[in-house]
Parts: sequence; structure tokens; C-alpha cells
Amino acid sequence: MDMMLTGKDIRPAKAKKMGLVDLVVAPASLESVAVDSALALADKTLTPKRKPKSFFNRLLEDNSLGRTVIWDQINKMIMKNTNGKYPAPFKIIDCVKYGLQNPNGDAKYKHEREHFASLAASTESEALIGIFDGMTAMKKHGFPADTAQKVNNVAVIGAGLMGAGIAQVTAEKGLQVLLKDRNNEAVGRGQSYMQDNWNKKVTRKRMTQHQYNLSTSNVTPVVDDNPVADKHMGKADLVIEAVFEDLDLKRKIVAQVEHTTSDECIFATNTSAIPIASIAEGAQRPENIIGMHYFSPVPAMLLLEIIPHEGTSDSTIATAFEVGTKQGKTCIVVKDVPGFYVNRCFGPYLVETAALLRDGVKPEQLDKAIKNFGMPVGPISLADDVGIDVISHVAEFLSNADLGVRMHGGDVSLMSKMVDNGLLGKKSGQGFYKYKGKKKVINPEVETLMRSFQGEDLGLSEEEIQNRLVSRFVNEAAKCLEDEIIANPVVGDVGLVFGTGFAPFRGGPFRYLDQVGVSNYVSMMNGFVDKYGEQFEPCQLLKDYAVSNKKFHN
Repeated sequence: MDMMLTGKDIRPAKAKKMGLVDLVVAPASLESVAVDSALALADKTLTPKRKPKSFFNRLLEDNSLGRTVIWDQINKMIMKNTNGKYPAPFKIIDCVKYGLQNPNGDAKYKHEREHFASLAASTESEALIGIFDGMTAMKKHGFPADTAQKVNNVAVIGAGLMGAGIAQVTAEKGLQVLLKDRNNEAVGRGQSYMQDNWNKKVTRKRMTQHQYNLSTSNVTPVVDDNPVADKHMGKADLVIEAVFEDLDLKRKIVAQVEHTTSDECIFATNTSAIPIASIAEGAQRPENIIGMHYFSPVPAMLLLEIIPHEGTSDSTIATAFEVGTKQGKTCIVVKDVPGFYVNRCFGPYLVETAALLRDGVKPEQLDKAIKNFGMPVGPISLADDVGIDVISHVAEFLSNADLGVRMHGGDVSLMSKMVDNGLLGKKSGQGFYKYKGKKKVINPEVETLMRSFQGEDLGLSEEEIQNRLVSRFVNEAAKCLEDEIIANPVVGDVGLVFGTGFAPFRGGPFRYLDQVGVSNYVSMMNGFVDKYGEQFEPCQLLKDYAVSNKKFHN
């Protein structure tokens, strides 16, 4: 059942041990062994060996009470993993049950065909296929094949969690990596992070010892004041900077890199919000500067935003895209504006989170509502996971950017108060929640802080909570399309599904709008304008689509 419900791959040796296959052979011998086995089966000189069921399996599988226990446990597992939002696992279970109850004749095959047909025509299927097709489309940058430069050596400046993660995914793909930071302690922490991750992969058999050795040998650590640092930097084809969000510091690093590297070397900044044009200002080779915004944790998150400024060359864009793709990332090219695409959409979402807390929604209630919508985590847990200091910085930055009224409606200074009190989220052991091992409870200190921010409890329903929060997210995505920050709805869907976890079974914000109807969504948002304020005003693109009854996807 686990294989059917998850689509897991089974390694050959394990498949044989399970009795899933009878023989494991080398690829070169497959045809000859298959032919010999078929002939031997035909003349009965070969008899397949079948392991008898164990007593425990007979006890569970061969009586109705045991099967009830099995189905109950399977249902619990599915609900835990999918929150009941994906219909396929339940259809699979139904097919297996039907087959067991009707072992003779062809009725069981007809039953399965009908279920398959209904799933193929479902909105969830359409959404997931759309995401898959979008990922496939994002593997090409659209420039001629010879546009990108060849990259063999990558220097990563900053060995923190982001820098070390970038170094890890780069080294794993066979590129030579220089990991550079201010002192041995910082570089050592970055190396330990990578080695710990690789050791886990080896333990879980996702990496061989040989691959581990190759990856570790691809990384050269160096500190800023090492006499050979400049010599190593001189070999870099691409430099990826992953230091603190400080514009002056980033400009200083650009100047240092341009002094020590070749004229062709590309400089990529991993900033999450600072405009790339500002970082490139005053550079000797601004055409070589680009944004490569990775998401944390880098080894796990699939999305990479590629952000050219107006002066970035096509060669630089294509090179960054190809390196990102080689690192295993799904790359989207977005416009150089504050917050880029994903964090720009995240801004109004954060503000509305604060507004809902003000209106009487409890943190755990808010998390539950958004998880029930289909997000992997709620906004409160997400803030704790990412870091309250990081979230506060993003919210403050975007509040002072060009989003205007779309960043109104809630008071995000609650998070800066939390930072002042050392409540940084999971990394400090307490944020909105207090953490003890894998357990978490609402932090009473935050409850005390929240009292000065809370107004009247509006007694909001779960549906209203979901619609208020998600509509701010979706509207900003549509505004990004309107302002050409993203190229098309496919980029927008892929970006928010892989960058924020936007419910995959809904296909992303634009396919979600198609499913519920743009005119219906605009009407709902207009109702929120009357009820809560102008921050809910639908963008012009949504209004236009509503009038013309147009869809984002054909």
C-alpha cells in the first residue's frame, strides 16, 4: 500500500527481499536473462518461489477485523500527510478494497478504470499536471544555446546557512566550490553544515560514500585574510554572495570581487529584497551583476529567483539560469523590484496575518485555518520557522517600498517588539510558540505582547480567515503579472507553489483563480473593501478578467 499511495521507488536489492521481483541482474544481462527465464518457465524447469505469509500478516490480512485495523491506520497516515486534500489515495484504497471483495471476474478492473477516469478529469489532476508542465518549461531560459558562459569554479562568499547550502548543492553537481568567510570559525560552521547533511544522505542511502567523498573534495574553504584567498578568487567563473542584508556591505564585496576576478566573472547576490540595481550602482562591470535569490533551507527548497537589473547582459542571465538548473533548482526570471516576486507577494500576507491577530484570531487558529486551506504550514509557524527577525525585516522593508495601500491593514510592529524581546522563533527556542524538542505550545510572553495590539474579537469563521489572508496573497500575485514582474501565469504559479508552499493541489494562485472564477473572487474582495478597507481593492488586471470572464490558463 505504501508504494501505491506514495509512488516510492524501491531499490533493486530491497525489491527482491520483499518478493516484489524474483531476480536482480546487471543491465547488460537483462535481455538474455529474461529470455532464458521465460524459456525455463515455459518448460517448467524454473518455478517461481513465493514466500509464505508470516503469522502476523495472516492475522492482519486474512480476517475482517485485521483488515479493519489496517485500513484505519492507512487512513490516519493519509490524513496526516495530505490533510484529506488529495483524492487519489482514497480512490486507490477503494480500488484495493473492491478487488479483495470481488476477486473473480472483470468488475474490479472496470471499477479501477472508472476511478482513474474521474481522477484524470479532476481539478486536482489539472492543477498538479499544470505545475509539472510549468517545471518542465522552466528548464529552458529561452536564449540561444551559446549565450551562457561555461562555469567550472564557483566562489560562495558567506558560510552561514544560506551560503553553506548554496555551496552544498553546487558541490554535489560536480562544480569546484570556494567557500569564503571572515574567519575559521565561520567557515568551519559552514563545512559542518554540509558534512552533516551529506552524512544523513549516506545513512539514508540517498548518497554513496563515493559521492560523499567527491562532494567534500569539491569544496575548498578559505578565510578573508588568507594570503592565497585572492589567488583562489581569481579562478572563479561565478561568485555568489550570501552575506547579511546590508547594501553598503554588498557594494563593498562587489568592489573587492571585481578587483580580484576576471572581466568575465559573474557576480550573483543572494539578497532577498534589496534591488539588484542598487547593489550594481558604481560597479565596474554592472552587466555581470545579477540576483540569485535562493530559499531556505537551500538543499530542500526547489525554487530559485533569477533577478536581472536593467543593465544585466543576456549572457549573465543565461549563465545564472543554467547554474541554477544544474544545482537542481526550478528557476524563474523576475523583475528587479523590492521583494522581487515571492517576497513581494508575502508582504501583504504578513500584514493581513497581523490584522487577523488584531481581530481576535488566535495564532493556533490562524495556523489551522491556513493548513486546512492546503498550505503546508500556517503563517504563525512559518514566521517561527523562518525567523521573526527575518520576517520583521521583510515586512518593514516592503512597508516602506512601492506597494502603497496594499501593505496597509495590519500592524507588523508586533514582530519588531518580539525581536526586541529576543523572541526570534524556533532558532531561539521561542517565538509565537515555545519549543521543547518536537513539541510546541503558544508562548505566554507573546500573548501578553499581543494584548496591546488586539482590538475587538470579530468571531471570524475559518472560511473568512482563509479568504482574507489568501486574497491578499493572490491579489499581489496578479498585480505582479499586471506590472510584468513575472512573465506569465505559469511562472507565477510555479513561483508561489515552490517558494511558499501555496497549496499544490490548487495549482498556484492563477489556476486557483480560474477554478473559483475571477469574477467571483473580485466580488468577494469588493465585499472585503466595504467591510475592512481599501487594502483589499482588487488590482486592475483582476477587474479586467472579471469583466471579460477571462481565464489565466486555457
